[in-house]
Amino acid sequence: MEELAKKLRDAIWIGRSLFDRNKTSGSSANMSFLHDGRMYITKSGSCFGSLTEEQFAVMDMDGKILSDNKPSKEWPLHLCVYKHRPEAQAVIHTHGTYAVLWSFVPAEDETDVIPHHTPYLKMKLGTVGAVPYEQPGSQALFDAFERCVDKSGGYLLKQHGAVVPGKNLMDAFYSLEELEESAKIAWMLRKGA
Repeated sequence: MEELAKKLRDAIWIGRSLFDRNKTSGSSANMSFLHDGRMYITKSGSCFGSLTEEQFAVMDMDGKILSDNKPSKEWPLHLCVYKHRPEAQAVIHTHGTYAVLWSFVPAEDETDVIPHHTPYLKMKLGTVGAVPYEQPGSQALFDAFERCVDKSGGYLLKQHGAVVPGKNLMDAFYSLEELEESAKIAWMLRKGA
């Protein structure tokens, strides 16, 4: 139980940290982690700024809901990462401003869309691939994501936001931070700021 309690504390801290620094807003972000063969994911409509232990839904690895809480509608993205990336133990999805802005920029290589202006994104996460735009929460988005999931270390959903896996919650958080900062640097250099 202590291990689960620590994961929940980490998730709540991450949510608050991202919300307090305007890296997410409203109830649009979601995050998950694995524990004892189950996926814990923020419930539908939850806000990162006010997360509590009671605001997580529990699911099995076949997508069956095991708790009273309804999971985020984008739970299939998280489950897809876990099925394709056995090393992943956590996933964070946000709509960070610079990640979304950069998702509009055409790329020569759709499996590596953020320039390597600093070495840290590659060191922390690897390449970031683009996922074609589809309606959030739609089967079309989940199908498009599954076609891309094995091609990159992290993902930029076009006109939507970032999806970042990690070997634990803090690892996913650090990688998400690096992705957003790298997208910011790339955007500012492109604009000549």
